[in-house]
Amino acid sequence: DTRLPMASTTKILTAISVLEAGVDLAKTVKIPKEAAGVEGSSVYLKEGDEYSVGDLLYGLMLRSGNDCAVALALEVDGSIEKFSTRMNRTAEKAGAFNSRFRTPHGLPKSGHYTTAVDLSLITSYAMQNPLFCSIVSTKYYQPRAWQNKNKMLVQYEGAIGVKTGYTKEAGKCLVSAAEREGMRL
Repeated sequence: DTRLPMASTTKILTAISVLEAGVDLAKTVKIPKEAAGVEGSSVYLKEGDEYSVGDLLYGLMLRSGNDCAVALALEVDGSIEKFSTRMNRTAEKAGAFNSRFRTPHGLPKSGHYTTAVDLSLITSYAMQNPLFCSIVSTKYYQPRAWQNKNKMLVQYEGAIGVKTGYTKEAGKCLVSAAEREGMRL
């Protein structure tokens, strides 16, 4: 129940918030200036490039693209602040009441935190969405030649996702899911 920074595990909530917004995954997004050159983990989006919403979701979850997080937030709600409001509403739907989300990528920001309990509730909620499950369990996304950074997918029998993260403030973060003998944990 301790409130802590959560680095890129934030993107679990970003992804499910985008998916629930009902944006067409085939929709083409022209990358805005604000999404190009975002610090940290990136797929190296350039202003004016065109990606589908689906591509950006895979870049978000497989490559941990902070630039993808910003591009998606701006596409869905027009601003980081409005998208953060959406994220907080989604977290509450998942039963996560001891968290506050202020960014779509998880880079350090005052007032951006969660707890282990809340992060597990958010993940359990997100894992109810088949498309979310498909994305986070993908080892290699062929259309963009992106390898999933989550080594659990190849090193742990039955692993089906979910997300890694790291910042100096948060340290190493991991949310994992696996299935064995018909049981998902």
